[in-house]
Amino acid sequence: MILKEFGEAAQQKLLKAKVMMVGAGGLGCPALQYMAAAGVGTIGIADHDTVALNNLQRQVLYAVNDIGKSKAERAALRLQELNPDIEIIPYNERLTQQNTLSIIDAFDIIIDGTDNFSTRYLINDACVLLNKPLVYGAISQYEGQVAIFNYRKNEGDPAVNYRDLFPQPPKDDEVLNCEEAGVLGILPGIIGTMMANETIKIITGIGEPLINQLLTYNALNNQVYQLSLSAGKETRSLIPESAAAFTQTDYEWLCAPSLRKFEIDVENFNTLLRSDDVTVVDVRESDEIPVVNEFISEKIPLSQLKENLAGIKNNTIIFFCQTGNRSLQAARWLFDTFGETKNIYSLRGGILQWKKFQNTQTA
Repeated sequence: MILKEFGEAAQQKLLKAKVMMVGAGGLGCPALQYMAAAGVGTIGIADHDTVALNNLQRQVLYAVNDIGKSKAERAALRLQELNPDIEIIPYNERLTQQNTLSIIDAFDIIIDGTDNFSTRYLINDACVLLNKPLVYGAISQYEGQVAIFNYRKNEGDPAVNYRDLFPQPPKDDEVLNCEEAGVLGILPGIIGTMMANETIKIITGIGEPLINQLLTYNALNNQVYQLSLSAGKETRSLIPESAAAFTQTDYEWLCAPSLRKFEIDVENFNTLLRSDDVTVVDVRESDEIPVVNEFISEKIPLSQLKENLAGIKNNTIIFFCQTGNRSLQAARWLFDTFGETKNIYSLRGGILQWKKFQNTQTA
């Protein structure tokens, strides 16, 4: 309160504010901690997931004892301990086109800390329909992004939304998430606190929020780029026109992988391994673990696959990667080249699922 241009008035604005955090993961954890500590009066947390061991290097609200428990509920408990004078409302459910409008309508500002495109477009379209400011953040490997969407500095100004940046959603198997690509654990902490900072600026009216701006940050070299965004006339037509149209929009289908027909499970994979006319291709990068020495495979990283498609001679080809996403993309590329003249497969769940299955069989 002793800060110039902040004071008691701004602190009161924080106390009266209602903020919804969608996703209590890598981005959500730091954003939630700093908003609770700052005194945001009402904080909603929407997340249907549970805490897993591989979350803990970046999702710092949780501990080993929280594994298997609801993220929304555990986060709410920790934040209430941090600041018992504010209201924390956990929503241990997945946001869908049926419940999103009713849930977020009670909040002033929405923060998107999700890691999948179907939910990201769902949230964006709901915020446009309800005229809610949306604080956006995203991370991958060593780089993160922050922006503010659907917010007008002045009455009559055009409001940029997420679709002005990415009009159409990619398929979920076309872009690697943190499980596939990895992420430096400290990066979501940096981007998440930036998101909290932008939220506090919107609430209190201080500073210059990233309205119609996209900020990118690279953790390896500390380079920061800030790009101006503008609203496109055609973008609004991509968003449902009404609440009724919104509830009829299947966001899961819009972003769903289109190549599940190529997937085979571990047991069918093991059966095909015994065939003479089969090539197994590991599309992971050369330094990725675990090492595979239980069966013969060719190693062609996805980044080099297109240049090497002609060298794959057998009639049955099985791709695998870490968790099954990149191998689906490889299957599509091969199918686009050879069509149905070859039997093309992708190992569902990737080598991690295969290793897990093998361990259960030998236990």
